[in-house]
Amino acid sequence: MPGTKWVFVTGGVLSGLGKGLVSASVGRFLQARGYDVVPIKCDGYLNVDPGTMNPIEHGEVFVLDDGGEVDMDFGHYERFLGVQGKFCWNLTSGKIFQSVIENERSGEYLGKTVQMIPHVTDEIKDRLNRVAEEENADVVVVEIGGTVGDMENMIFLEASRQMRLDKPEEDTLLLHVTLIPWLKAVGEQKTKPTQHSVKELESLGLEADMIIGRAERNLEEKTKEKISLFCNVPKDHVVSNPDVDNVYKIPLKLMEDGMDKTVTEELDLEDKGKDMEEWRNLVENMENPDGEVDIAICGKYTRLEDSYVSIKQALKHCSAHLRCGVNYRFIETTEIERGEKSAEKILDGVDGVIIPGGFGGRGAEGKIEVAKYCRENDLPILGLCYGLQLMVVEFARNVCDLKEANSTEVDSGTPHPVIDLIPEQKDVEAKGGTMRLGGQETVIDKGTVAEDIYGKNEVKERFRHRYEINPKYHSDLEENGLKLSGRAKKENHIVQIIEIDDHPFYFGTQFHPEFTSTFEDPNPVFVEFVKSCTDA
Repeated sequence: MPGTKWVFVTGGVLSGLGKGLVSASVGRFLQARGYDVVPIKCDGYLNVDPGTMNPIEHGEVFVLDDGGEVDMDFGHYERFLGVQGKFCWNLTSGKIFQSVIENERSGEYLGKTVQMIPHVTDEIKDRLNRVAEEENADVVVVEIGGTVGDMENMIFLEASRQMRLDKPEEDTLLLHVTLIPWLKAVGEQKTKPTQHSVKELESLGLEADMIIGRAERNLEEKTKEKISLFCNVPKDHVVSNPDVDNVYKIPLKLMEDGMDKTVTEELDLEDKGKDMEEWRNLVENMENPDGEVDIAICGKYTRLEDSYVSIKQALKHCSAHLRCGVNYRFIETTEIERGEKSAEKILDGVDGVIIPGGFGGRGAEGKIEVAKYCRENDLPILGLCYGLQLMVVEFARNVCDLKEANSTEVDSGTPHPVIDLIPEQKDVEAKGGTMRLGGQETVIDKGTVAEDIYGKNEVKERFRHRYEINPKYHSDLEENGLKLSGRAKKENHIVQIIEIDDHPFYFGTQFHPEFTSTFEDPNPVFVEFVKSCTDA
């Protein structure tokens, strides 16, 4: 698309260096200069989306408003940029190959031999250009997943090379994020891994315009000089990306090293005069809290904290806006159901509890015990998706006296299936992309906590589920004091919010409010939950 600028972000040496955060940060300071930015993520795996991938293996599955299940880096993009991502902004090898094969089967290649080049690379380039055109983007930031040298991302790197060749030099920029380790034995930062990574990049026909050095501390001047010399980039194009205790400092750290100015100049962009003062103020609030709270996140994927990254970030957003330190600890609920620890002991000293989303029976009874303890001891609790469902199971068993009540996901033979499959889900066999997904409207009852939280009676939040509160038990639950305060606008039988009166904060959502929380605009459910914890 004429006029669109392109920033390609690649990584070297090893994964987990934070390319997604660098991409989001670059996008944010380009926004601050007055430009419309669209982020795109290219993933080499053959899955069409990460929706069926185990969070322990891949991290959180992030759900977009349009129902797309995407890589967790999209969470960073939305939280930093305040944009609403789209499924077509995420390219996977699976998506690309599926499309190329379908085109071949339908005869669109007119009998030609279908090859990686040009057919697969053309499909990638067409999709990238189509997004830029449809979104009328000033700048598109394209993150290439994995590391240079990985077989699975080669085709995306080749498509990037061709795009850089096709476009004017001032319209593209390649940022290479690489590791600069500190070798304690010799007391210096080592650049050799970066040199090898850049050589690998060059062997693919790609030259880095800037190198972002991921390191424990700021890059020393001699480190920058050596990278500049051996990697063929100007010294002021070597940027420090040191460890920080707060990811929202990253754009500010990169700007301290002049990266925003360099990127703007290299892309021949005008500075339209906006700033990031509000962002700086929010970071300052987090650095200087007036108090603090301790939150327990009770789940079963706790050995990989990236499984719950959006929840952690939503809590940080509250910290910035409430000027309150939010500490969180992860609790493995299987320890409770195995009898190794009691809910009372494991929750000792916490100010509030979150039961996050999840699937399957492992850890479920432990979460039910947590919900019971919170309800009976006036401890603020927020249940998200599966968390809401297990709060309902607990309430049904212990308040409604429906012994052995359960979810059919956990016990298909339960005599009281208070949680059951949504009717529309009962004949679904395919697993990928078939849940109730994406943005859905919720109608909120008047005079409820939910109405107080949102300040209105209709909201849109994001969903990812197959099960619901069984409509056959709605009256039993309500007669015993559980308010079903929000329901689906289109499918009235689906309860989307629950709450209890006379409790500091007992609130459950079938949706995932963490997916719509951003640094500059936190989700109100999390804000009110953290507020309640300050009073606990």
